[in-house]
Amino acid sequence: MIRPRRRRKKSKRPPVPTPRKNPQSKYSLRLCLIVFVRNAISEKLLCKEKIMETPEEKVARVVKEEVAVAPYDPNWPRLFEEEKQHLLRCLPPELVRRIEHFGSTAIPGLPAKPIVDILVEITDLDETRQRIAPILEEQGYNYFWRPSWGDDVPPFYAWFIKRDGHGKRTHHIHMVEDCFEHWDRLFFRDYLIGHPEVAKEYADLKLSLSQVYQDDRVAYTRAKTDFIVRVTGIAKEYYGKA
Repeated sequence: MIRPRRRRKKSKRPPVPTPRKNPQSKYSLRLCLIVFVRNAISEKLLCKEKIMETPEEKVARVVKEEVAVAPYDPNWPRLFEEEKQHLLRCLPPELVRRIEHFGSTAIPGLPAKPIVDILVEITDLDETRQRIAPILEEQGYNYFWRPSWGDDVPPFYAWFIKRDGHGKRTHHIHMVEDCFEHWDRLFFRDYLIGHPEVAKEYADLKLSLSQVYQDDRVAYTRAKTDFIVRVTGIAKEYYGKA
């Protein structure tokens, strides 16, 4: 006799607990979103303010940046060479000739503001204003039509500031034609490289002035002028270029 199979009773599984929503995590997410939006708006407004500032306001902002002299950094020549290659790649080749590393960062062992000075010979300053300035401004460089001496002593030339991602200056780029006195500064550079005792005298002067004019770049530069002019004259005689 075949007995009918008994149906097994299905065991009831305990209900899976529904995870509770953490109101604090929801609040944290909302707070992060608010902070992100606020920072984005602030950054946009800051950029807009810089775009809308007058040339006078732009100059006033730049000259008040801190003067900080640092020990010599052996990476400075490499930073110059990298920027030189960048300029050669992105600028119209018919406008650019010589590109030289000058200033204190070009003199081994000399303390300096950690900003690489670059001297660029261009064929035409008017073309530089019309064609080169827009290219570099688009890349974030600050552009100035700058007098050779003081606040308004001609001839004027194109001057650019390059900054890193934190807004800190990394390069100063001076664009001049071949007739400008700026090329005499290469005599000053070469003379200090060849005369360490004069370079030491200049280093002591720079360190002293950087303490006196810590927040005034213009006064700091002017206070070095007598030394630079005197040594440049000696250097030109030394190299037979006087």
